[in-house]
Formats: sequence, structure tokens, C-alpha cells
Amino acid sequence: MTQDQAMASEMMGSFQKALSEGWQRALSSFGELGQGGAFGGGQQWSLPSFKFAPDKLVGIQRDYVEEASALWRQGMMVQPEGDKRFAAEPWHQNPMAAFSAAVYLLNARTLMSMAEAVEADAKTKARLRFAVEQWMAASAPSNYMAFNAEAQQQALKTQGESIAKGIRNLVHDIQQGHVSMTDESAFEVGRNVATTEGAVVYENELFQLLEYKPLTPKVHERPLLLVPPCINKFYILDLQPENSLIRHAVTQGHRTFVVSWRNPDESMGQATWDDYIEKGAIQAIQAVREITGQDKRGGQINTLGFCVGGTILGTALAVLAARGEHPAASVTFLTTLLRFKDTGILDIFIDENFVRFREMQMGKGGLLPGGDLASTFSFLRPNDLVWNYVVGNYLKGETPPPFDLLYWNSDATNLPGPMYCWYLRNTYLEDKLAEPQAVTVCGEKIDLRAIQAPVYIYGSREDHIVPIGGAYASTQILTGKKRFVMGASGHIAGVINPPAKKKRSFWTREDGKLPATHAQWLEGATEHPGSWWTDWDAWLKPHGGKQIPAPKAFGKGTAYKAVEPAPGRYVKAKA
Repeated sequence: MTQDQAMASEMMGSFQKALSEGWQRALSSFGELGQGGAFGGGQQWSLPSFKFAPDKLVGIQRDYVEEASALWRQGMMVQPEGDKRFAAEPWHQNPMAAFSAAVYLLNARTLMSMAEAVEADAKTKARLRFAVEQWMAASAPSNYMAFNAEAQQQALKTQGESIAKGIRNLVHDIQQGHVSMTDESAFEVGRNVATTEGAVVYENELFQLLEYKPLTPKVHERPLLLVPPCINKFYILDLQPENSLIRHAVTQGHRTFVVSWRNPDESMGQATWDDYIEKGAIQAIQAVREITGQDKRGGQINTLGFCVGGTILGTALAVLAARGEHPAASVTFLTTLLRFKDTGILDIFIDENFVRFREMQMGKGGLLPGGDLASTFSFLRPNDLVWNYVVGNYLKGETPPPFDLLYWNSDATNLPGPMYCWYLRNTYLEDKLAEPQAVTVCGEKIDLRAIQAPVYIYGSREDHIVPIGGAYASTQILTGKKRFVMGASGHIAGVINPPAKKKRSFWTREDGKLPATHAQWLEGATEHPGSWWTDWDAWLKPHGGKQIPAPKAFGKGTAYKAVEPAPGRYVKAKA
């Protein structure tokens, strides 16, 4: 064995020992980030021991020795390839920086290969992969001034001013409690985001109901109610006029209403899942029916739920169905889970011990801080949503550019502990919601199959929050006439894709078949350029009913009079 090979073999042995003994520390370290996040909670991870598949380990060792030997032979002539963190020219001009990046990339590939070689159950392997990803993302040489050639060059070019700006940025972010992803001073809710004209026409302790001003002389007789997720603020659906799904619906002639969930404080620490269904979604449905006269003679409304808002909407309609009521003329589910078998990366956090821990912590009262939710979702994509901004803000002294979506992403919301704990146990852990009469909500044993309305189900192909298979699973539960559409991109960018941008694409299956799995559905699907919004418009229009003159005023009578202009004060409350 050559000296280079011996050194490489020794390094390989060190990596194997680190992975065998150190993975638990990596998981624990992640659990401490942001006070644990929504799924960390400072909980000590307790996972089964594991061993490596011997044949795979031999192959990994052989590949590592060969690649490490090649690196040693190239020495300072090596160039890092295939990673945007090291793509800038200074990394290639500085031999030490280039070598450190190349060694890091080799180590990262090797550690991930070793994680794949572990013999363990699927959940343990997923947790291990996640821990290694967090570990490697945090240890990248690009994250440290001593190794980041690009940041060093910037410091020399600005005569140290970039370092001074970086320190100011760090102090600012410490004071505000989160890493800046955008120039938050550039936005203000109601001024340049959430600007579609409307009014608050109803409010209670859980939500405000917003009605929007018609932009057409006539509107459909059946109104449209949108239920956004309560873990975020509603204005993801109304960022700017050009990318507002709310404004788009109004321009299509729909009399549009939106639930604006309150950002919970301590006074809401006892709120339950039942409260969000009865006092939230069901109350909003009833208010919209009464305002628009659809409560008379069994009139119906069109409904839309996004993400957790879709889960809330589906639960509410099932409760109403158990009571013999069917107020929905149609239901649209955007990136929504009703069946919680395919939950993607979030599944690694959920087990009985963790849910019990959360129930003991806040099941009887208290709040899950919005910052914990935000940190959890950011660390699902650590390089893009955490370390990218650490490097830019602090090492390079840059101010991130204004971006409305990232401003919304940083505008966190709290959750009531009892509501959050019920949701964790009955959906992510036990997957009861989709089982007929397996769970009682608002005093009713519910069955999602009892929802009689036609359904439009949308999923995003690259969604890491609601995997496309999880979104598709709703087609196998609901019994009304169904249409499934898949859009390109992820959880947010796939949904917020206005037609005018002429970006991305979507898939439909015109034969109407909905086989057991998404993979089978995709075999017969056709891709279309542009936005799925146009497909939804065509589907929703027949459910809107006849055209009637647009109302001249918001609300109705004294019970539903305009309280304040949209977007209302609930959405402006900070976590």
C-alpha cells in the first residue's frame, strides 16, 4: 500500500468511527436548534443501534481510498466541481480553498454512502441520512471565514467593510430572532403585500373573515371561500397583484372570501383542534352562506383549502356531513394531506415518545412558538434556507434582496399547544383522519367519504412538505367526482404560479382514471406548459352557478358589516 493509500485508508477508518459513534450527537445538536423547532423540542433522540452492510462498506472504502489518493496526487491543482457553494471564481483561484472544498465534497459523498449502507429499518435510515445532511451542511468550508475564499476576497476588495457590515447584520438578526432571508424593511402588510381591496366582515377569537371587492360587473351566485393554513399567514395567496391567487379569483368573477387566522397569544393557549373546526372553518362557511344568501333553500358555496387549511376544511366538511349538512358545491385541495402515510421528511421526527413529550409539554395548554415552526421548516433545506444566508449576510456583509415570498416565509405564526398536539397524534402519528369514524371531532364521528362535493386535488411534484404521493392519496379517500392535477416545482412556488408569468408546467389525465398510486396515474398523464390556474378556472366555473350583479357593499346587514379594511389587524400581529 502506498503512503497516499495508507493515509486515505486511515481517514476512511476515522469516518466510519465518526458515523458509528457520532450520529446521535448530530441528531441531538439539530434538536437543540431554535429550541428544538416544531419537531425537535429539545427531545433527546433515542434510536436503535445499527450496523453496516459489509459488502457495501468494502465498496465505499475502496472508492474512498481511490478518490482520496487521486486528491493527494493532484494536491493544490484540484478543482471542486458540481456544487454551487464553491462555483465562484475565488474558490478556483485559491489552491488551499479549492483543496479544502474538494476534500469536503469527497467526505460528504462518503458519509452519505455510508448512511445508505446502514442495515436498519426505514425510519432509522431516514433519520440517519437527515442527521448526516445537517452535519455536512453545517461543516462546509464555505460557512467559515477562514476557508471561504469568496468572502476573503470581498473583505480585501472592500478594505474590511464587508466584515463590518456582516457583524452589523449578525447583531440585527440576533435582535430580531431569526436569520434574514430578505430585506424585510422593504415590505409592509397592507401597503405592498396583501393589497387586494376588501374588508373584514366578521371576526371572532380565532379568525377574521375577509370579503374582496368584485372587479367584474357580475359575479357567480355561489361565492368562493378560501381556507389557508393556520401555520402561516393568509397573504401567501395575496402577495403582489401579479401573483395573487385571491385577486385572480376575483377577476374570474368569483365573490371571494378568505379566512385570516389570528396569530395566537397566551389567551389562545387552550384552543383545540375542535375549536379550529367549529369556531373556525364551520363558522366561516356559515358566515359566507348567510352574507351571500346561500343559507336559504340549501344554497351552497365553493371552497378551497391550502396545506393544513385543506386538512381543516376537509375535517369541517366531514363534521357537517355527519350532521346531515352539505354546504359545499365544490372543494379544492391544494397540497393537502388527508391520508398521512406519505409525509416525506417530516416523518423522521414523529414517533410515540415524541408525541407524548409534546402532549406533556403543551397538550393541556400553552403555545408552540412560531419561530420553532420556522426553524424546523428552514432546516429541511439547510443549504438553501439557512447556510446560504449565514454566508451572504455575515461573511460577505450582503443585504439579501427584497423578495415578497421570503418576507412572508419569515412572518411566523404561533400555534395553540392542544390543537397542535391533537393534530400530531391523530394525523402524522396514527393517521386516523382518513379512517371512517376512527376519530371524533366536534362531537361527531367523521368519515371523509361522506363529503359529497366534486373535488379538485392539486399536488406539487417537488413538494417536500406534502409529497406528491401524499397529495394524490386523497383521490383514493374522497367519493365525489374528482380531478387530480400535478404542478411543477415545490410547496409554494408550484401553487403560486400565475398564468401571466408563463412559467413551469402542469400535468392532467383526461381519461379521468385515478389508479391506486400516483406513479400509475403519471403513466397516463399529459404535460401542459404554463400555470395550472387556467385548468382550475375552467373546472370551477360551472360550479359557480349563474351570473348575478356584483354587490355594491361588503358584508350584509348589522351582523356582517365591514369592521375594517382588508387585510385586517389579525394578520399584522407578530409571533
